[in-house]
Amino acid sequence: MWKTAQGSKPFITLLGDPKAMPILAFGGTAHQYGTLYSATIAVESEYFMAVNIIFKNTAPGPITKNPGAQAVALRVSGDKAAFYNCKMLGFQDTLCDDNGRHFFKNCYIEGTVDFIFGKGRSLYLELQINVIDNKGVTFITAHSKEKKSDVVGYSFVQCKITGSASGAYLGRAWRAMPEVVFSYTEMGRVVNPLGWSNNNKPERERTVFFAEYKNSGPGSNSKRRVKFDKQLTDKEAKNFLTLGYIQGSKWLLPPPI
Repeated sequence: MWKTAQGSKPFITLLGDPKAMPILAFGGTAHQYGTLYSATIAVESEYFMAVNIIFKNTAPGPITKNPGAQAVALRVSGDKAAFYNCKMLGFQDTLCDDNGRHFFKNCYIEGTVDFIFGKGRSLYLELQINVIDNKGVTFITAHSKEKKSDVVGYSFVQCKITGSASGAYLGRAWRAMPEVVFSYTEMGRVVNPLGWSNNNKPERERTVFFAEYKNSGPGSNSKRRVKFDKQLTDKEAKNFLTLGYIQGSKWLLPPPI
């Protein structure tokens, strides 16, 4: 695993060739190192940027009888990080969007269970999210907001959800108060008609913020959504659609030419 020095080396940039994207790979698992430290790349400093990079965890897909098979390709724990035209490849726990404000644009993320998880506050713009069939239940997000005062959440805008799985949930209530919003997103048949999971904890239905706004595709039909799904009004959605969600105008830098 490679990681940036915590707090001491800001403004690190990894720049790859879009026609021959470098692959950063490692095969660590939660069983070997713990989930957080299984990451191929761990970002702990501020103002990190990656452009045209593939982050991959090469560990095989998790097997039900093999506990600890979670394997992180990328962990982002530093504030003010940006990723442009990158790929995050793995199975369970592919992207640990851990802490801080982050921006992802034109990226590709694939996995099986909880493959976008953590307590970050992130804006995902124009992504392809690909759900791999693992012959079991699949979840795209597992956001871990626990307190009302936490200013955290995931907002997905103009994304596309594809995959070979079936019945994939947009998110599950891993913690008590997750905030996840999908807007203007094309949802394939891979998405479960119910949309969201209470994680077998009905009491969390009162505290989650699982929301959608003007999505499209066969997986976006709201008629069979769970009762705690929220379909946003124009006014309610406004906060989730711009860089203001991550205060991006104060820190976000464009990718190098």
